[in-house]
Amino acid sequence: MARRLMRLLDGERPRYAMSEGKEAYWLEGSFGRWRRGGPVEALEGFPLLVPCEPTKIVALALNYGSHAEEMGTPLPEEPIIFLKPSSSLLAQGAKIVLPRLAQRVDYEGELAVVIGRRAKRVRPTEARDYILGLTCANDVTARDLQKMDAQWTRGKGFDTFCPLGPHLALDLEPGDLLLRTWLNGELRQEARTREMIFDVGEILAYISAVMTLEPGDVILTGTPEGVGQLKPGDVAEVEIEGVGALRNSVVREGSGED
Repeated sequence: MARRLMRLLDGERPRYAMSEGKEAYWLEGSFGRWRRGGPVEALEGFPLLVPCEPTKIVALALNYGSHAEEMGTPLPEEPIIFLKPSSSLLAQGAKIVLPRLAQRVDYEGELAVVIGRRAKRVRPTEARDYILGLTCANDVTARDLQKMDAQWTRGKGFDTFCPLGPHLALDLEPGDLLLRTWLNGELRQEARTREMIFDVGEILAYISAVMTLEPGDVILTGTPEGVGQLKPGDVAEVEIEGVGALRNSVVREGSGED
């Protein structure tokens, strides 16, 4: 039976809950070391929050050959990583804000991996032991600023630039999942995760050789071809087989809706 980990807003208190089939219950204790609590009544009555609280978000660039081709960039010989701040996180249903500083902002649908226990110098074959679950992500990017800067922190780091959710799928293998991105109901991206240049095991080994990954940390595994511009009023949806769909609308900064 598929298990889904959620982070919900219970009044003013964020709480974790688990869903197994038709049953849902609260989780007590620290992240990844929970004990079962009482039942969740009317699960749909609690707003969804971002499903984890990472100390860092590590993202991969150019991890699909099709995307490298559309960007006019050679295939990488090793993973290319960058960081997004935790302040860029955005929950299911919340609004992506297009900043005044950027003229072009793009969607990038991705598979996200959430770490379940401290990981340092992990071997590729051990990676699954360190993964808590999988979810959907949108690596929103200010493309004009990314191209302008020598590094990508500004273009990737605005508030709302990392939609993540809606929940974590805990019993799912990452190796061959269908990834789709829709813009206003139109299919824009479609690929399988087996098409990644570096698989999840290689990615986790590479990153954990550089930095220690803590429980709740997020790895964005790259986007396939079909990235495109977001405009006010758009609705972006990232869908991953076995996980679900992450849906966010788009507004312009200063519009009164942000």
